[in-house]
Amino acid sequence: MAHGDDHVMRVLKIARYIAEREGANLEVVLKAAELHDSCRNEENHAVKSAEFARAVLKKQGYGEEFIEAVAHAIEAHSFSGGIEPKTLEAKILSDADKIDAMGAIGVARAFMVAGEKGRKIEETLKHFEEKLLKLKERLYTETAKKLAEKRHEFLKFFYEEIRKELDFEFDKN
Repeated sequence: MAHGDDHVMRVLKIARYIAEREGANLEVVLKAAELHDSCRNEENHAVKSAEFARAVLKKQGYGEEFIEAVAHAIEAHSFSGGIEPKTLEAKILSDADKIDAMGAIGVARAFMVAGEKGRKIEETLKHFEEKLLKLKERLYTETAKKLAEKRHEFLKFFYEEIRKELDFEFDKN
């Protein structure tokens, strides 16, 4: 699964790295990262995951301010969700999730989703055009922007190479 536990663990690591460098509330960031895809298979998963997080955190005895900080970060993490992150912690979760969709892991995940949904290569490359190649420009923190540089270059290289192969172009050198 492209959005399974391994994805959550990578987002946790990336979010921790960014949060420590950006001076964010680490507890909020980590709890939001842990719960951000809890309802991944539902429509509007970010809002549903935030609702789930509110219920879980309330049962665990967290205060309302903490719960709302975590819930906002989760609601605002989605590329296509349309909710703008208002806090540093929400921006960090959004960035960490985007970073995990870039680079070699991003390529692997894109094709895992393609396999799960029965998509063809061309359909997956459309996903690169509509989303993956636009992620770098939608990052918020300076730390994430630095992390994204190499991963974005890899995405571009892969995309250009597969396009050449699909068009049956040969290197002229």
